[in-house]
Amino acid sequence: MATVKDVTKAVSGVQQQNAVANTLQTLLNSDNIKKRFGEVLGKKAPAFISSILSATNTNPQLKVCEPMSIISSAMVAAALDLPINQSLGFAHLVPYSGKAQFQMGWRGYVQLAQRTGLYKFLNAERVYEGQIKSRDMLSGKIELNEEGKTSDVVVGYFAHMELLNGFQKTVYISKANAEKHGKRYSQTFSSEKDYVREKSKWTTDFDAMSLKTVVKMLLGKWAPLSTDYQMQKALQLDQAVINEDGTPEYVDGKNTIDAETVPTGDPEPTGEELARLAETASGKAK
Repeated sequence: MATVKDVTKAVSGVQQQNAVANTLQTLLNSDNIKKRFGEVLGKKAPAFISSILSATNTNPQLKVCEPMSIISSAMVAAALDLPINQSLGFAHLVPYSGKAQFQMGWRGYVQLAQRTGLYKFLNAERVYEGQIKSRDMLSGKIELNEEGKTSDVVVGYFAHMELLNGFQKTVYISKANAEKHGKRYSQTFSSEKDYVREKSKWTTDFDAMSLKTVVKMLLGKWAPLSTDYQMQKALQLDQAVINEDGTPEYVDGKNTIDAETVPTGDPEPTGEELARLAETASGKAK
């Protein structure tokens, strides 16, 4: 069964065999790499490989990233069975310091949650000025008045879930606190240099990153993660570069999961754990 570690090893082998023509397209056209993606995605593999090239060709900064980091990050998305189409917002390949990071989109988290069959509702939205009626500090629940909007100014973001067993939880974060969170966890966004900060997704799509933050806070703290291996790994591998041994490296800052949100006793994933992730995702691939 293909794993992220298998893919990176295959990439390394191809690089040694063809050091001169070491381009992303060369690697993706190799039999080894196509086989690895095929084992995970089945018939969907050719289209997914094409989407890797498309995502890279439309992003000048991604074009100059190490090809192996692009493929390793894309393999994580493949193992989670999430497309990397930018417009869908499920998962992304994000360049940083010459390497590609795997980055979840907030819709990707919603997609993984839906697959569990445990959720009655899971939603995330912007909150505009005038819409907040009250907030219960004990439960985290906020009362909103959609008709109370007084301007187009976004003041915050919320994520709400209700499980089929009746459990409900809402997490709200103000726009100011979302910005503080982004600057705390993203070196590019917190940089004092404008040309560096402009490369951050917090700069290019602040609302999407804020929605992902609040969804991640909700699921990381309150979702039933003990039985949802894919969600655990999506939370832990978000914003990581996948090294050759299959382990994550958070090059743009530390993982945005606070220690209290990670399931107790569940350390950062090893190559063997990533193998299980790939096996889980490939269960549908025949």
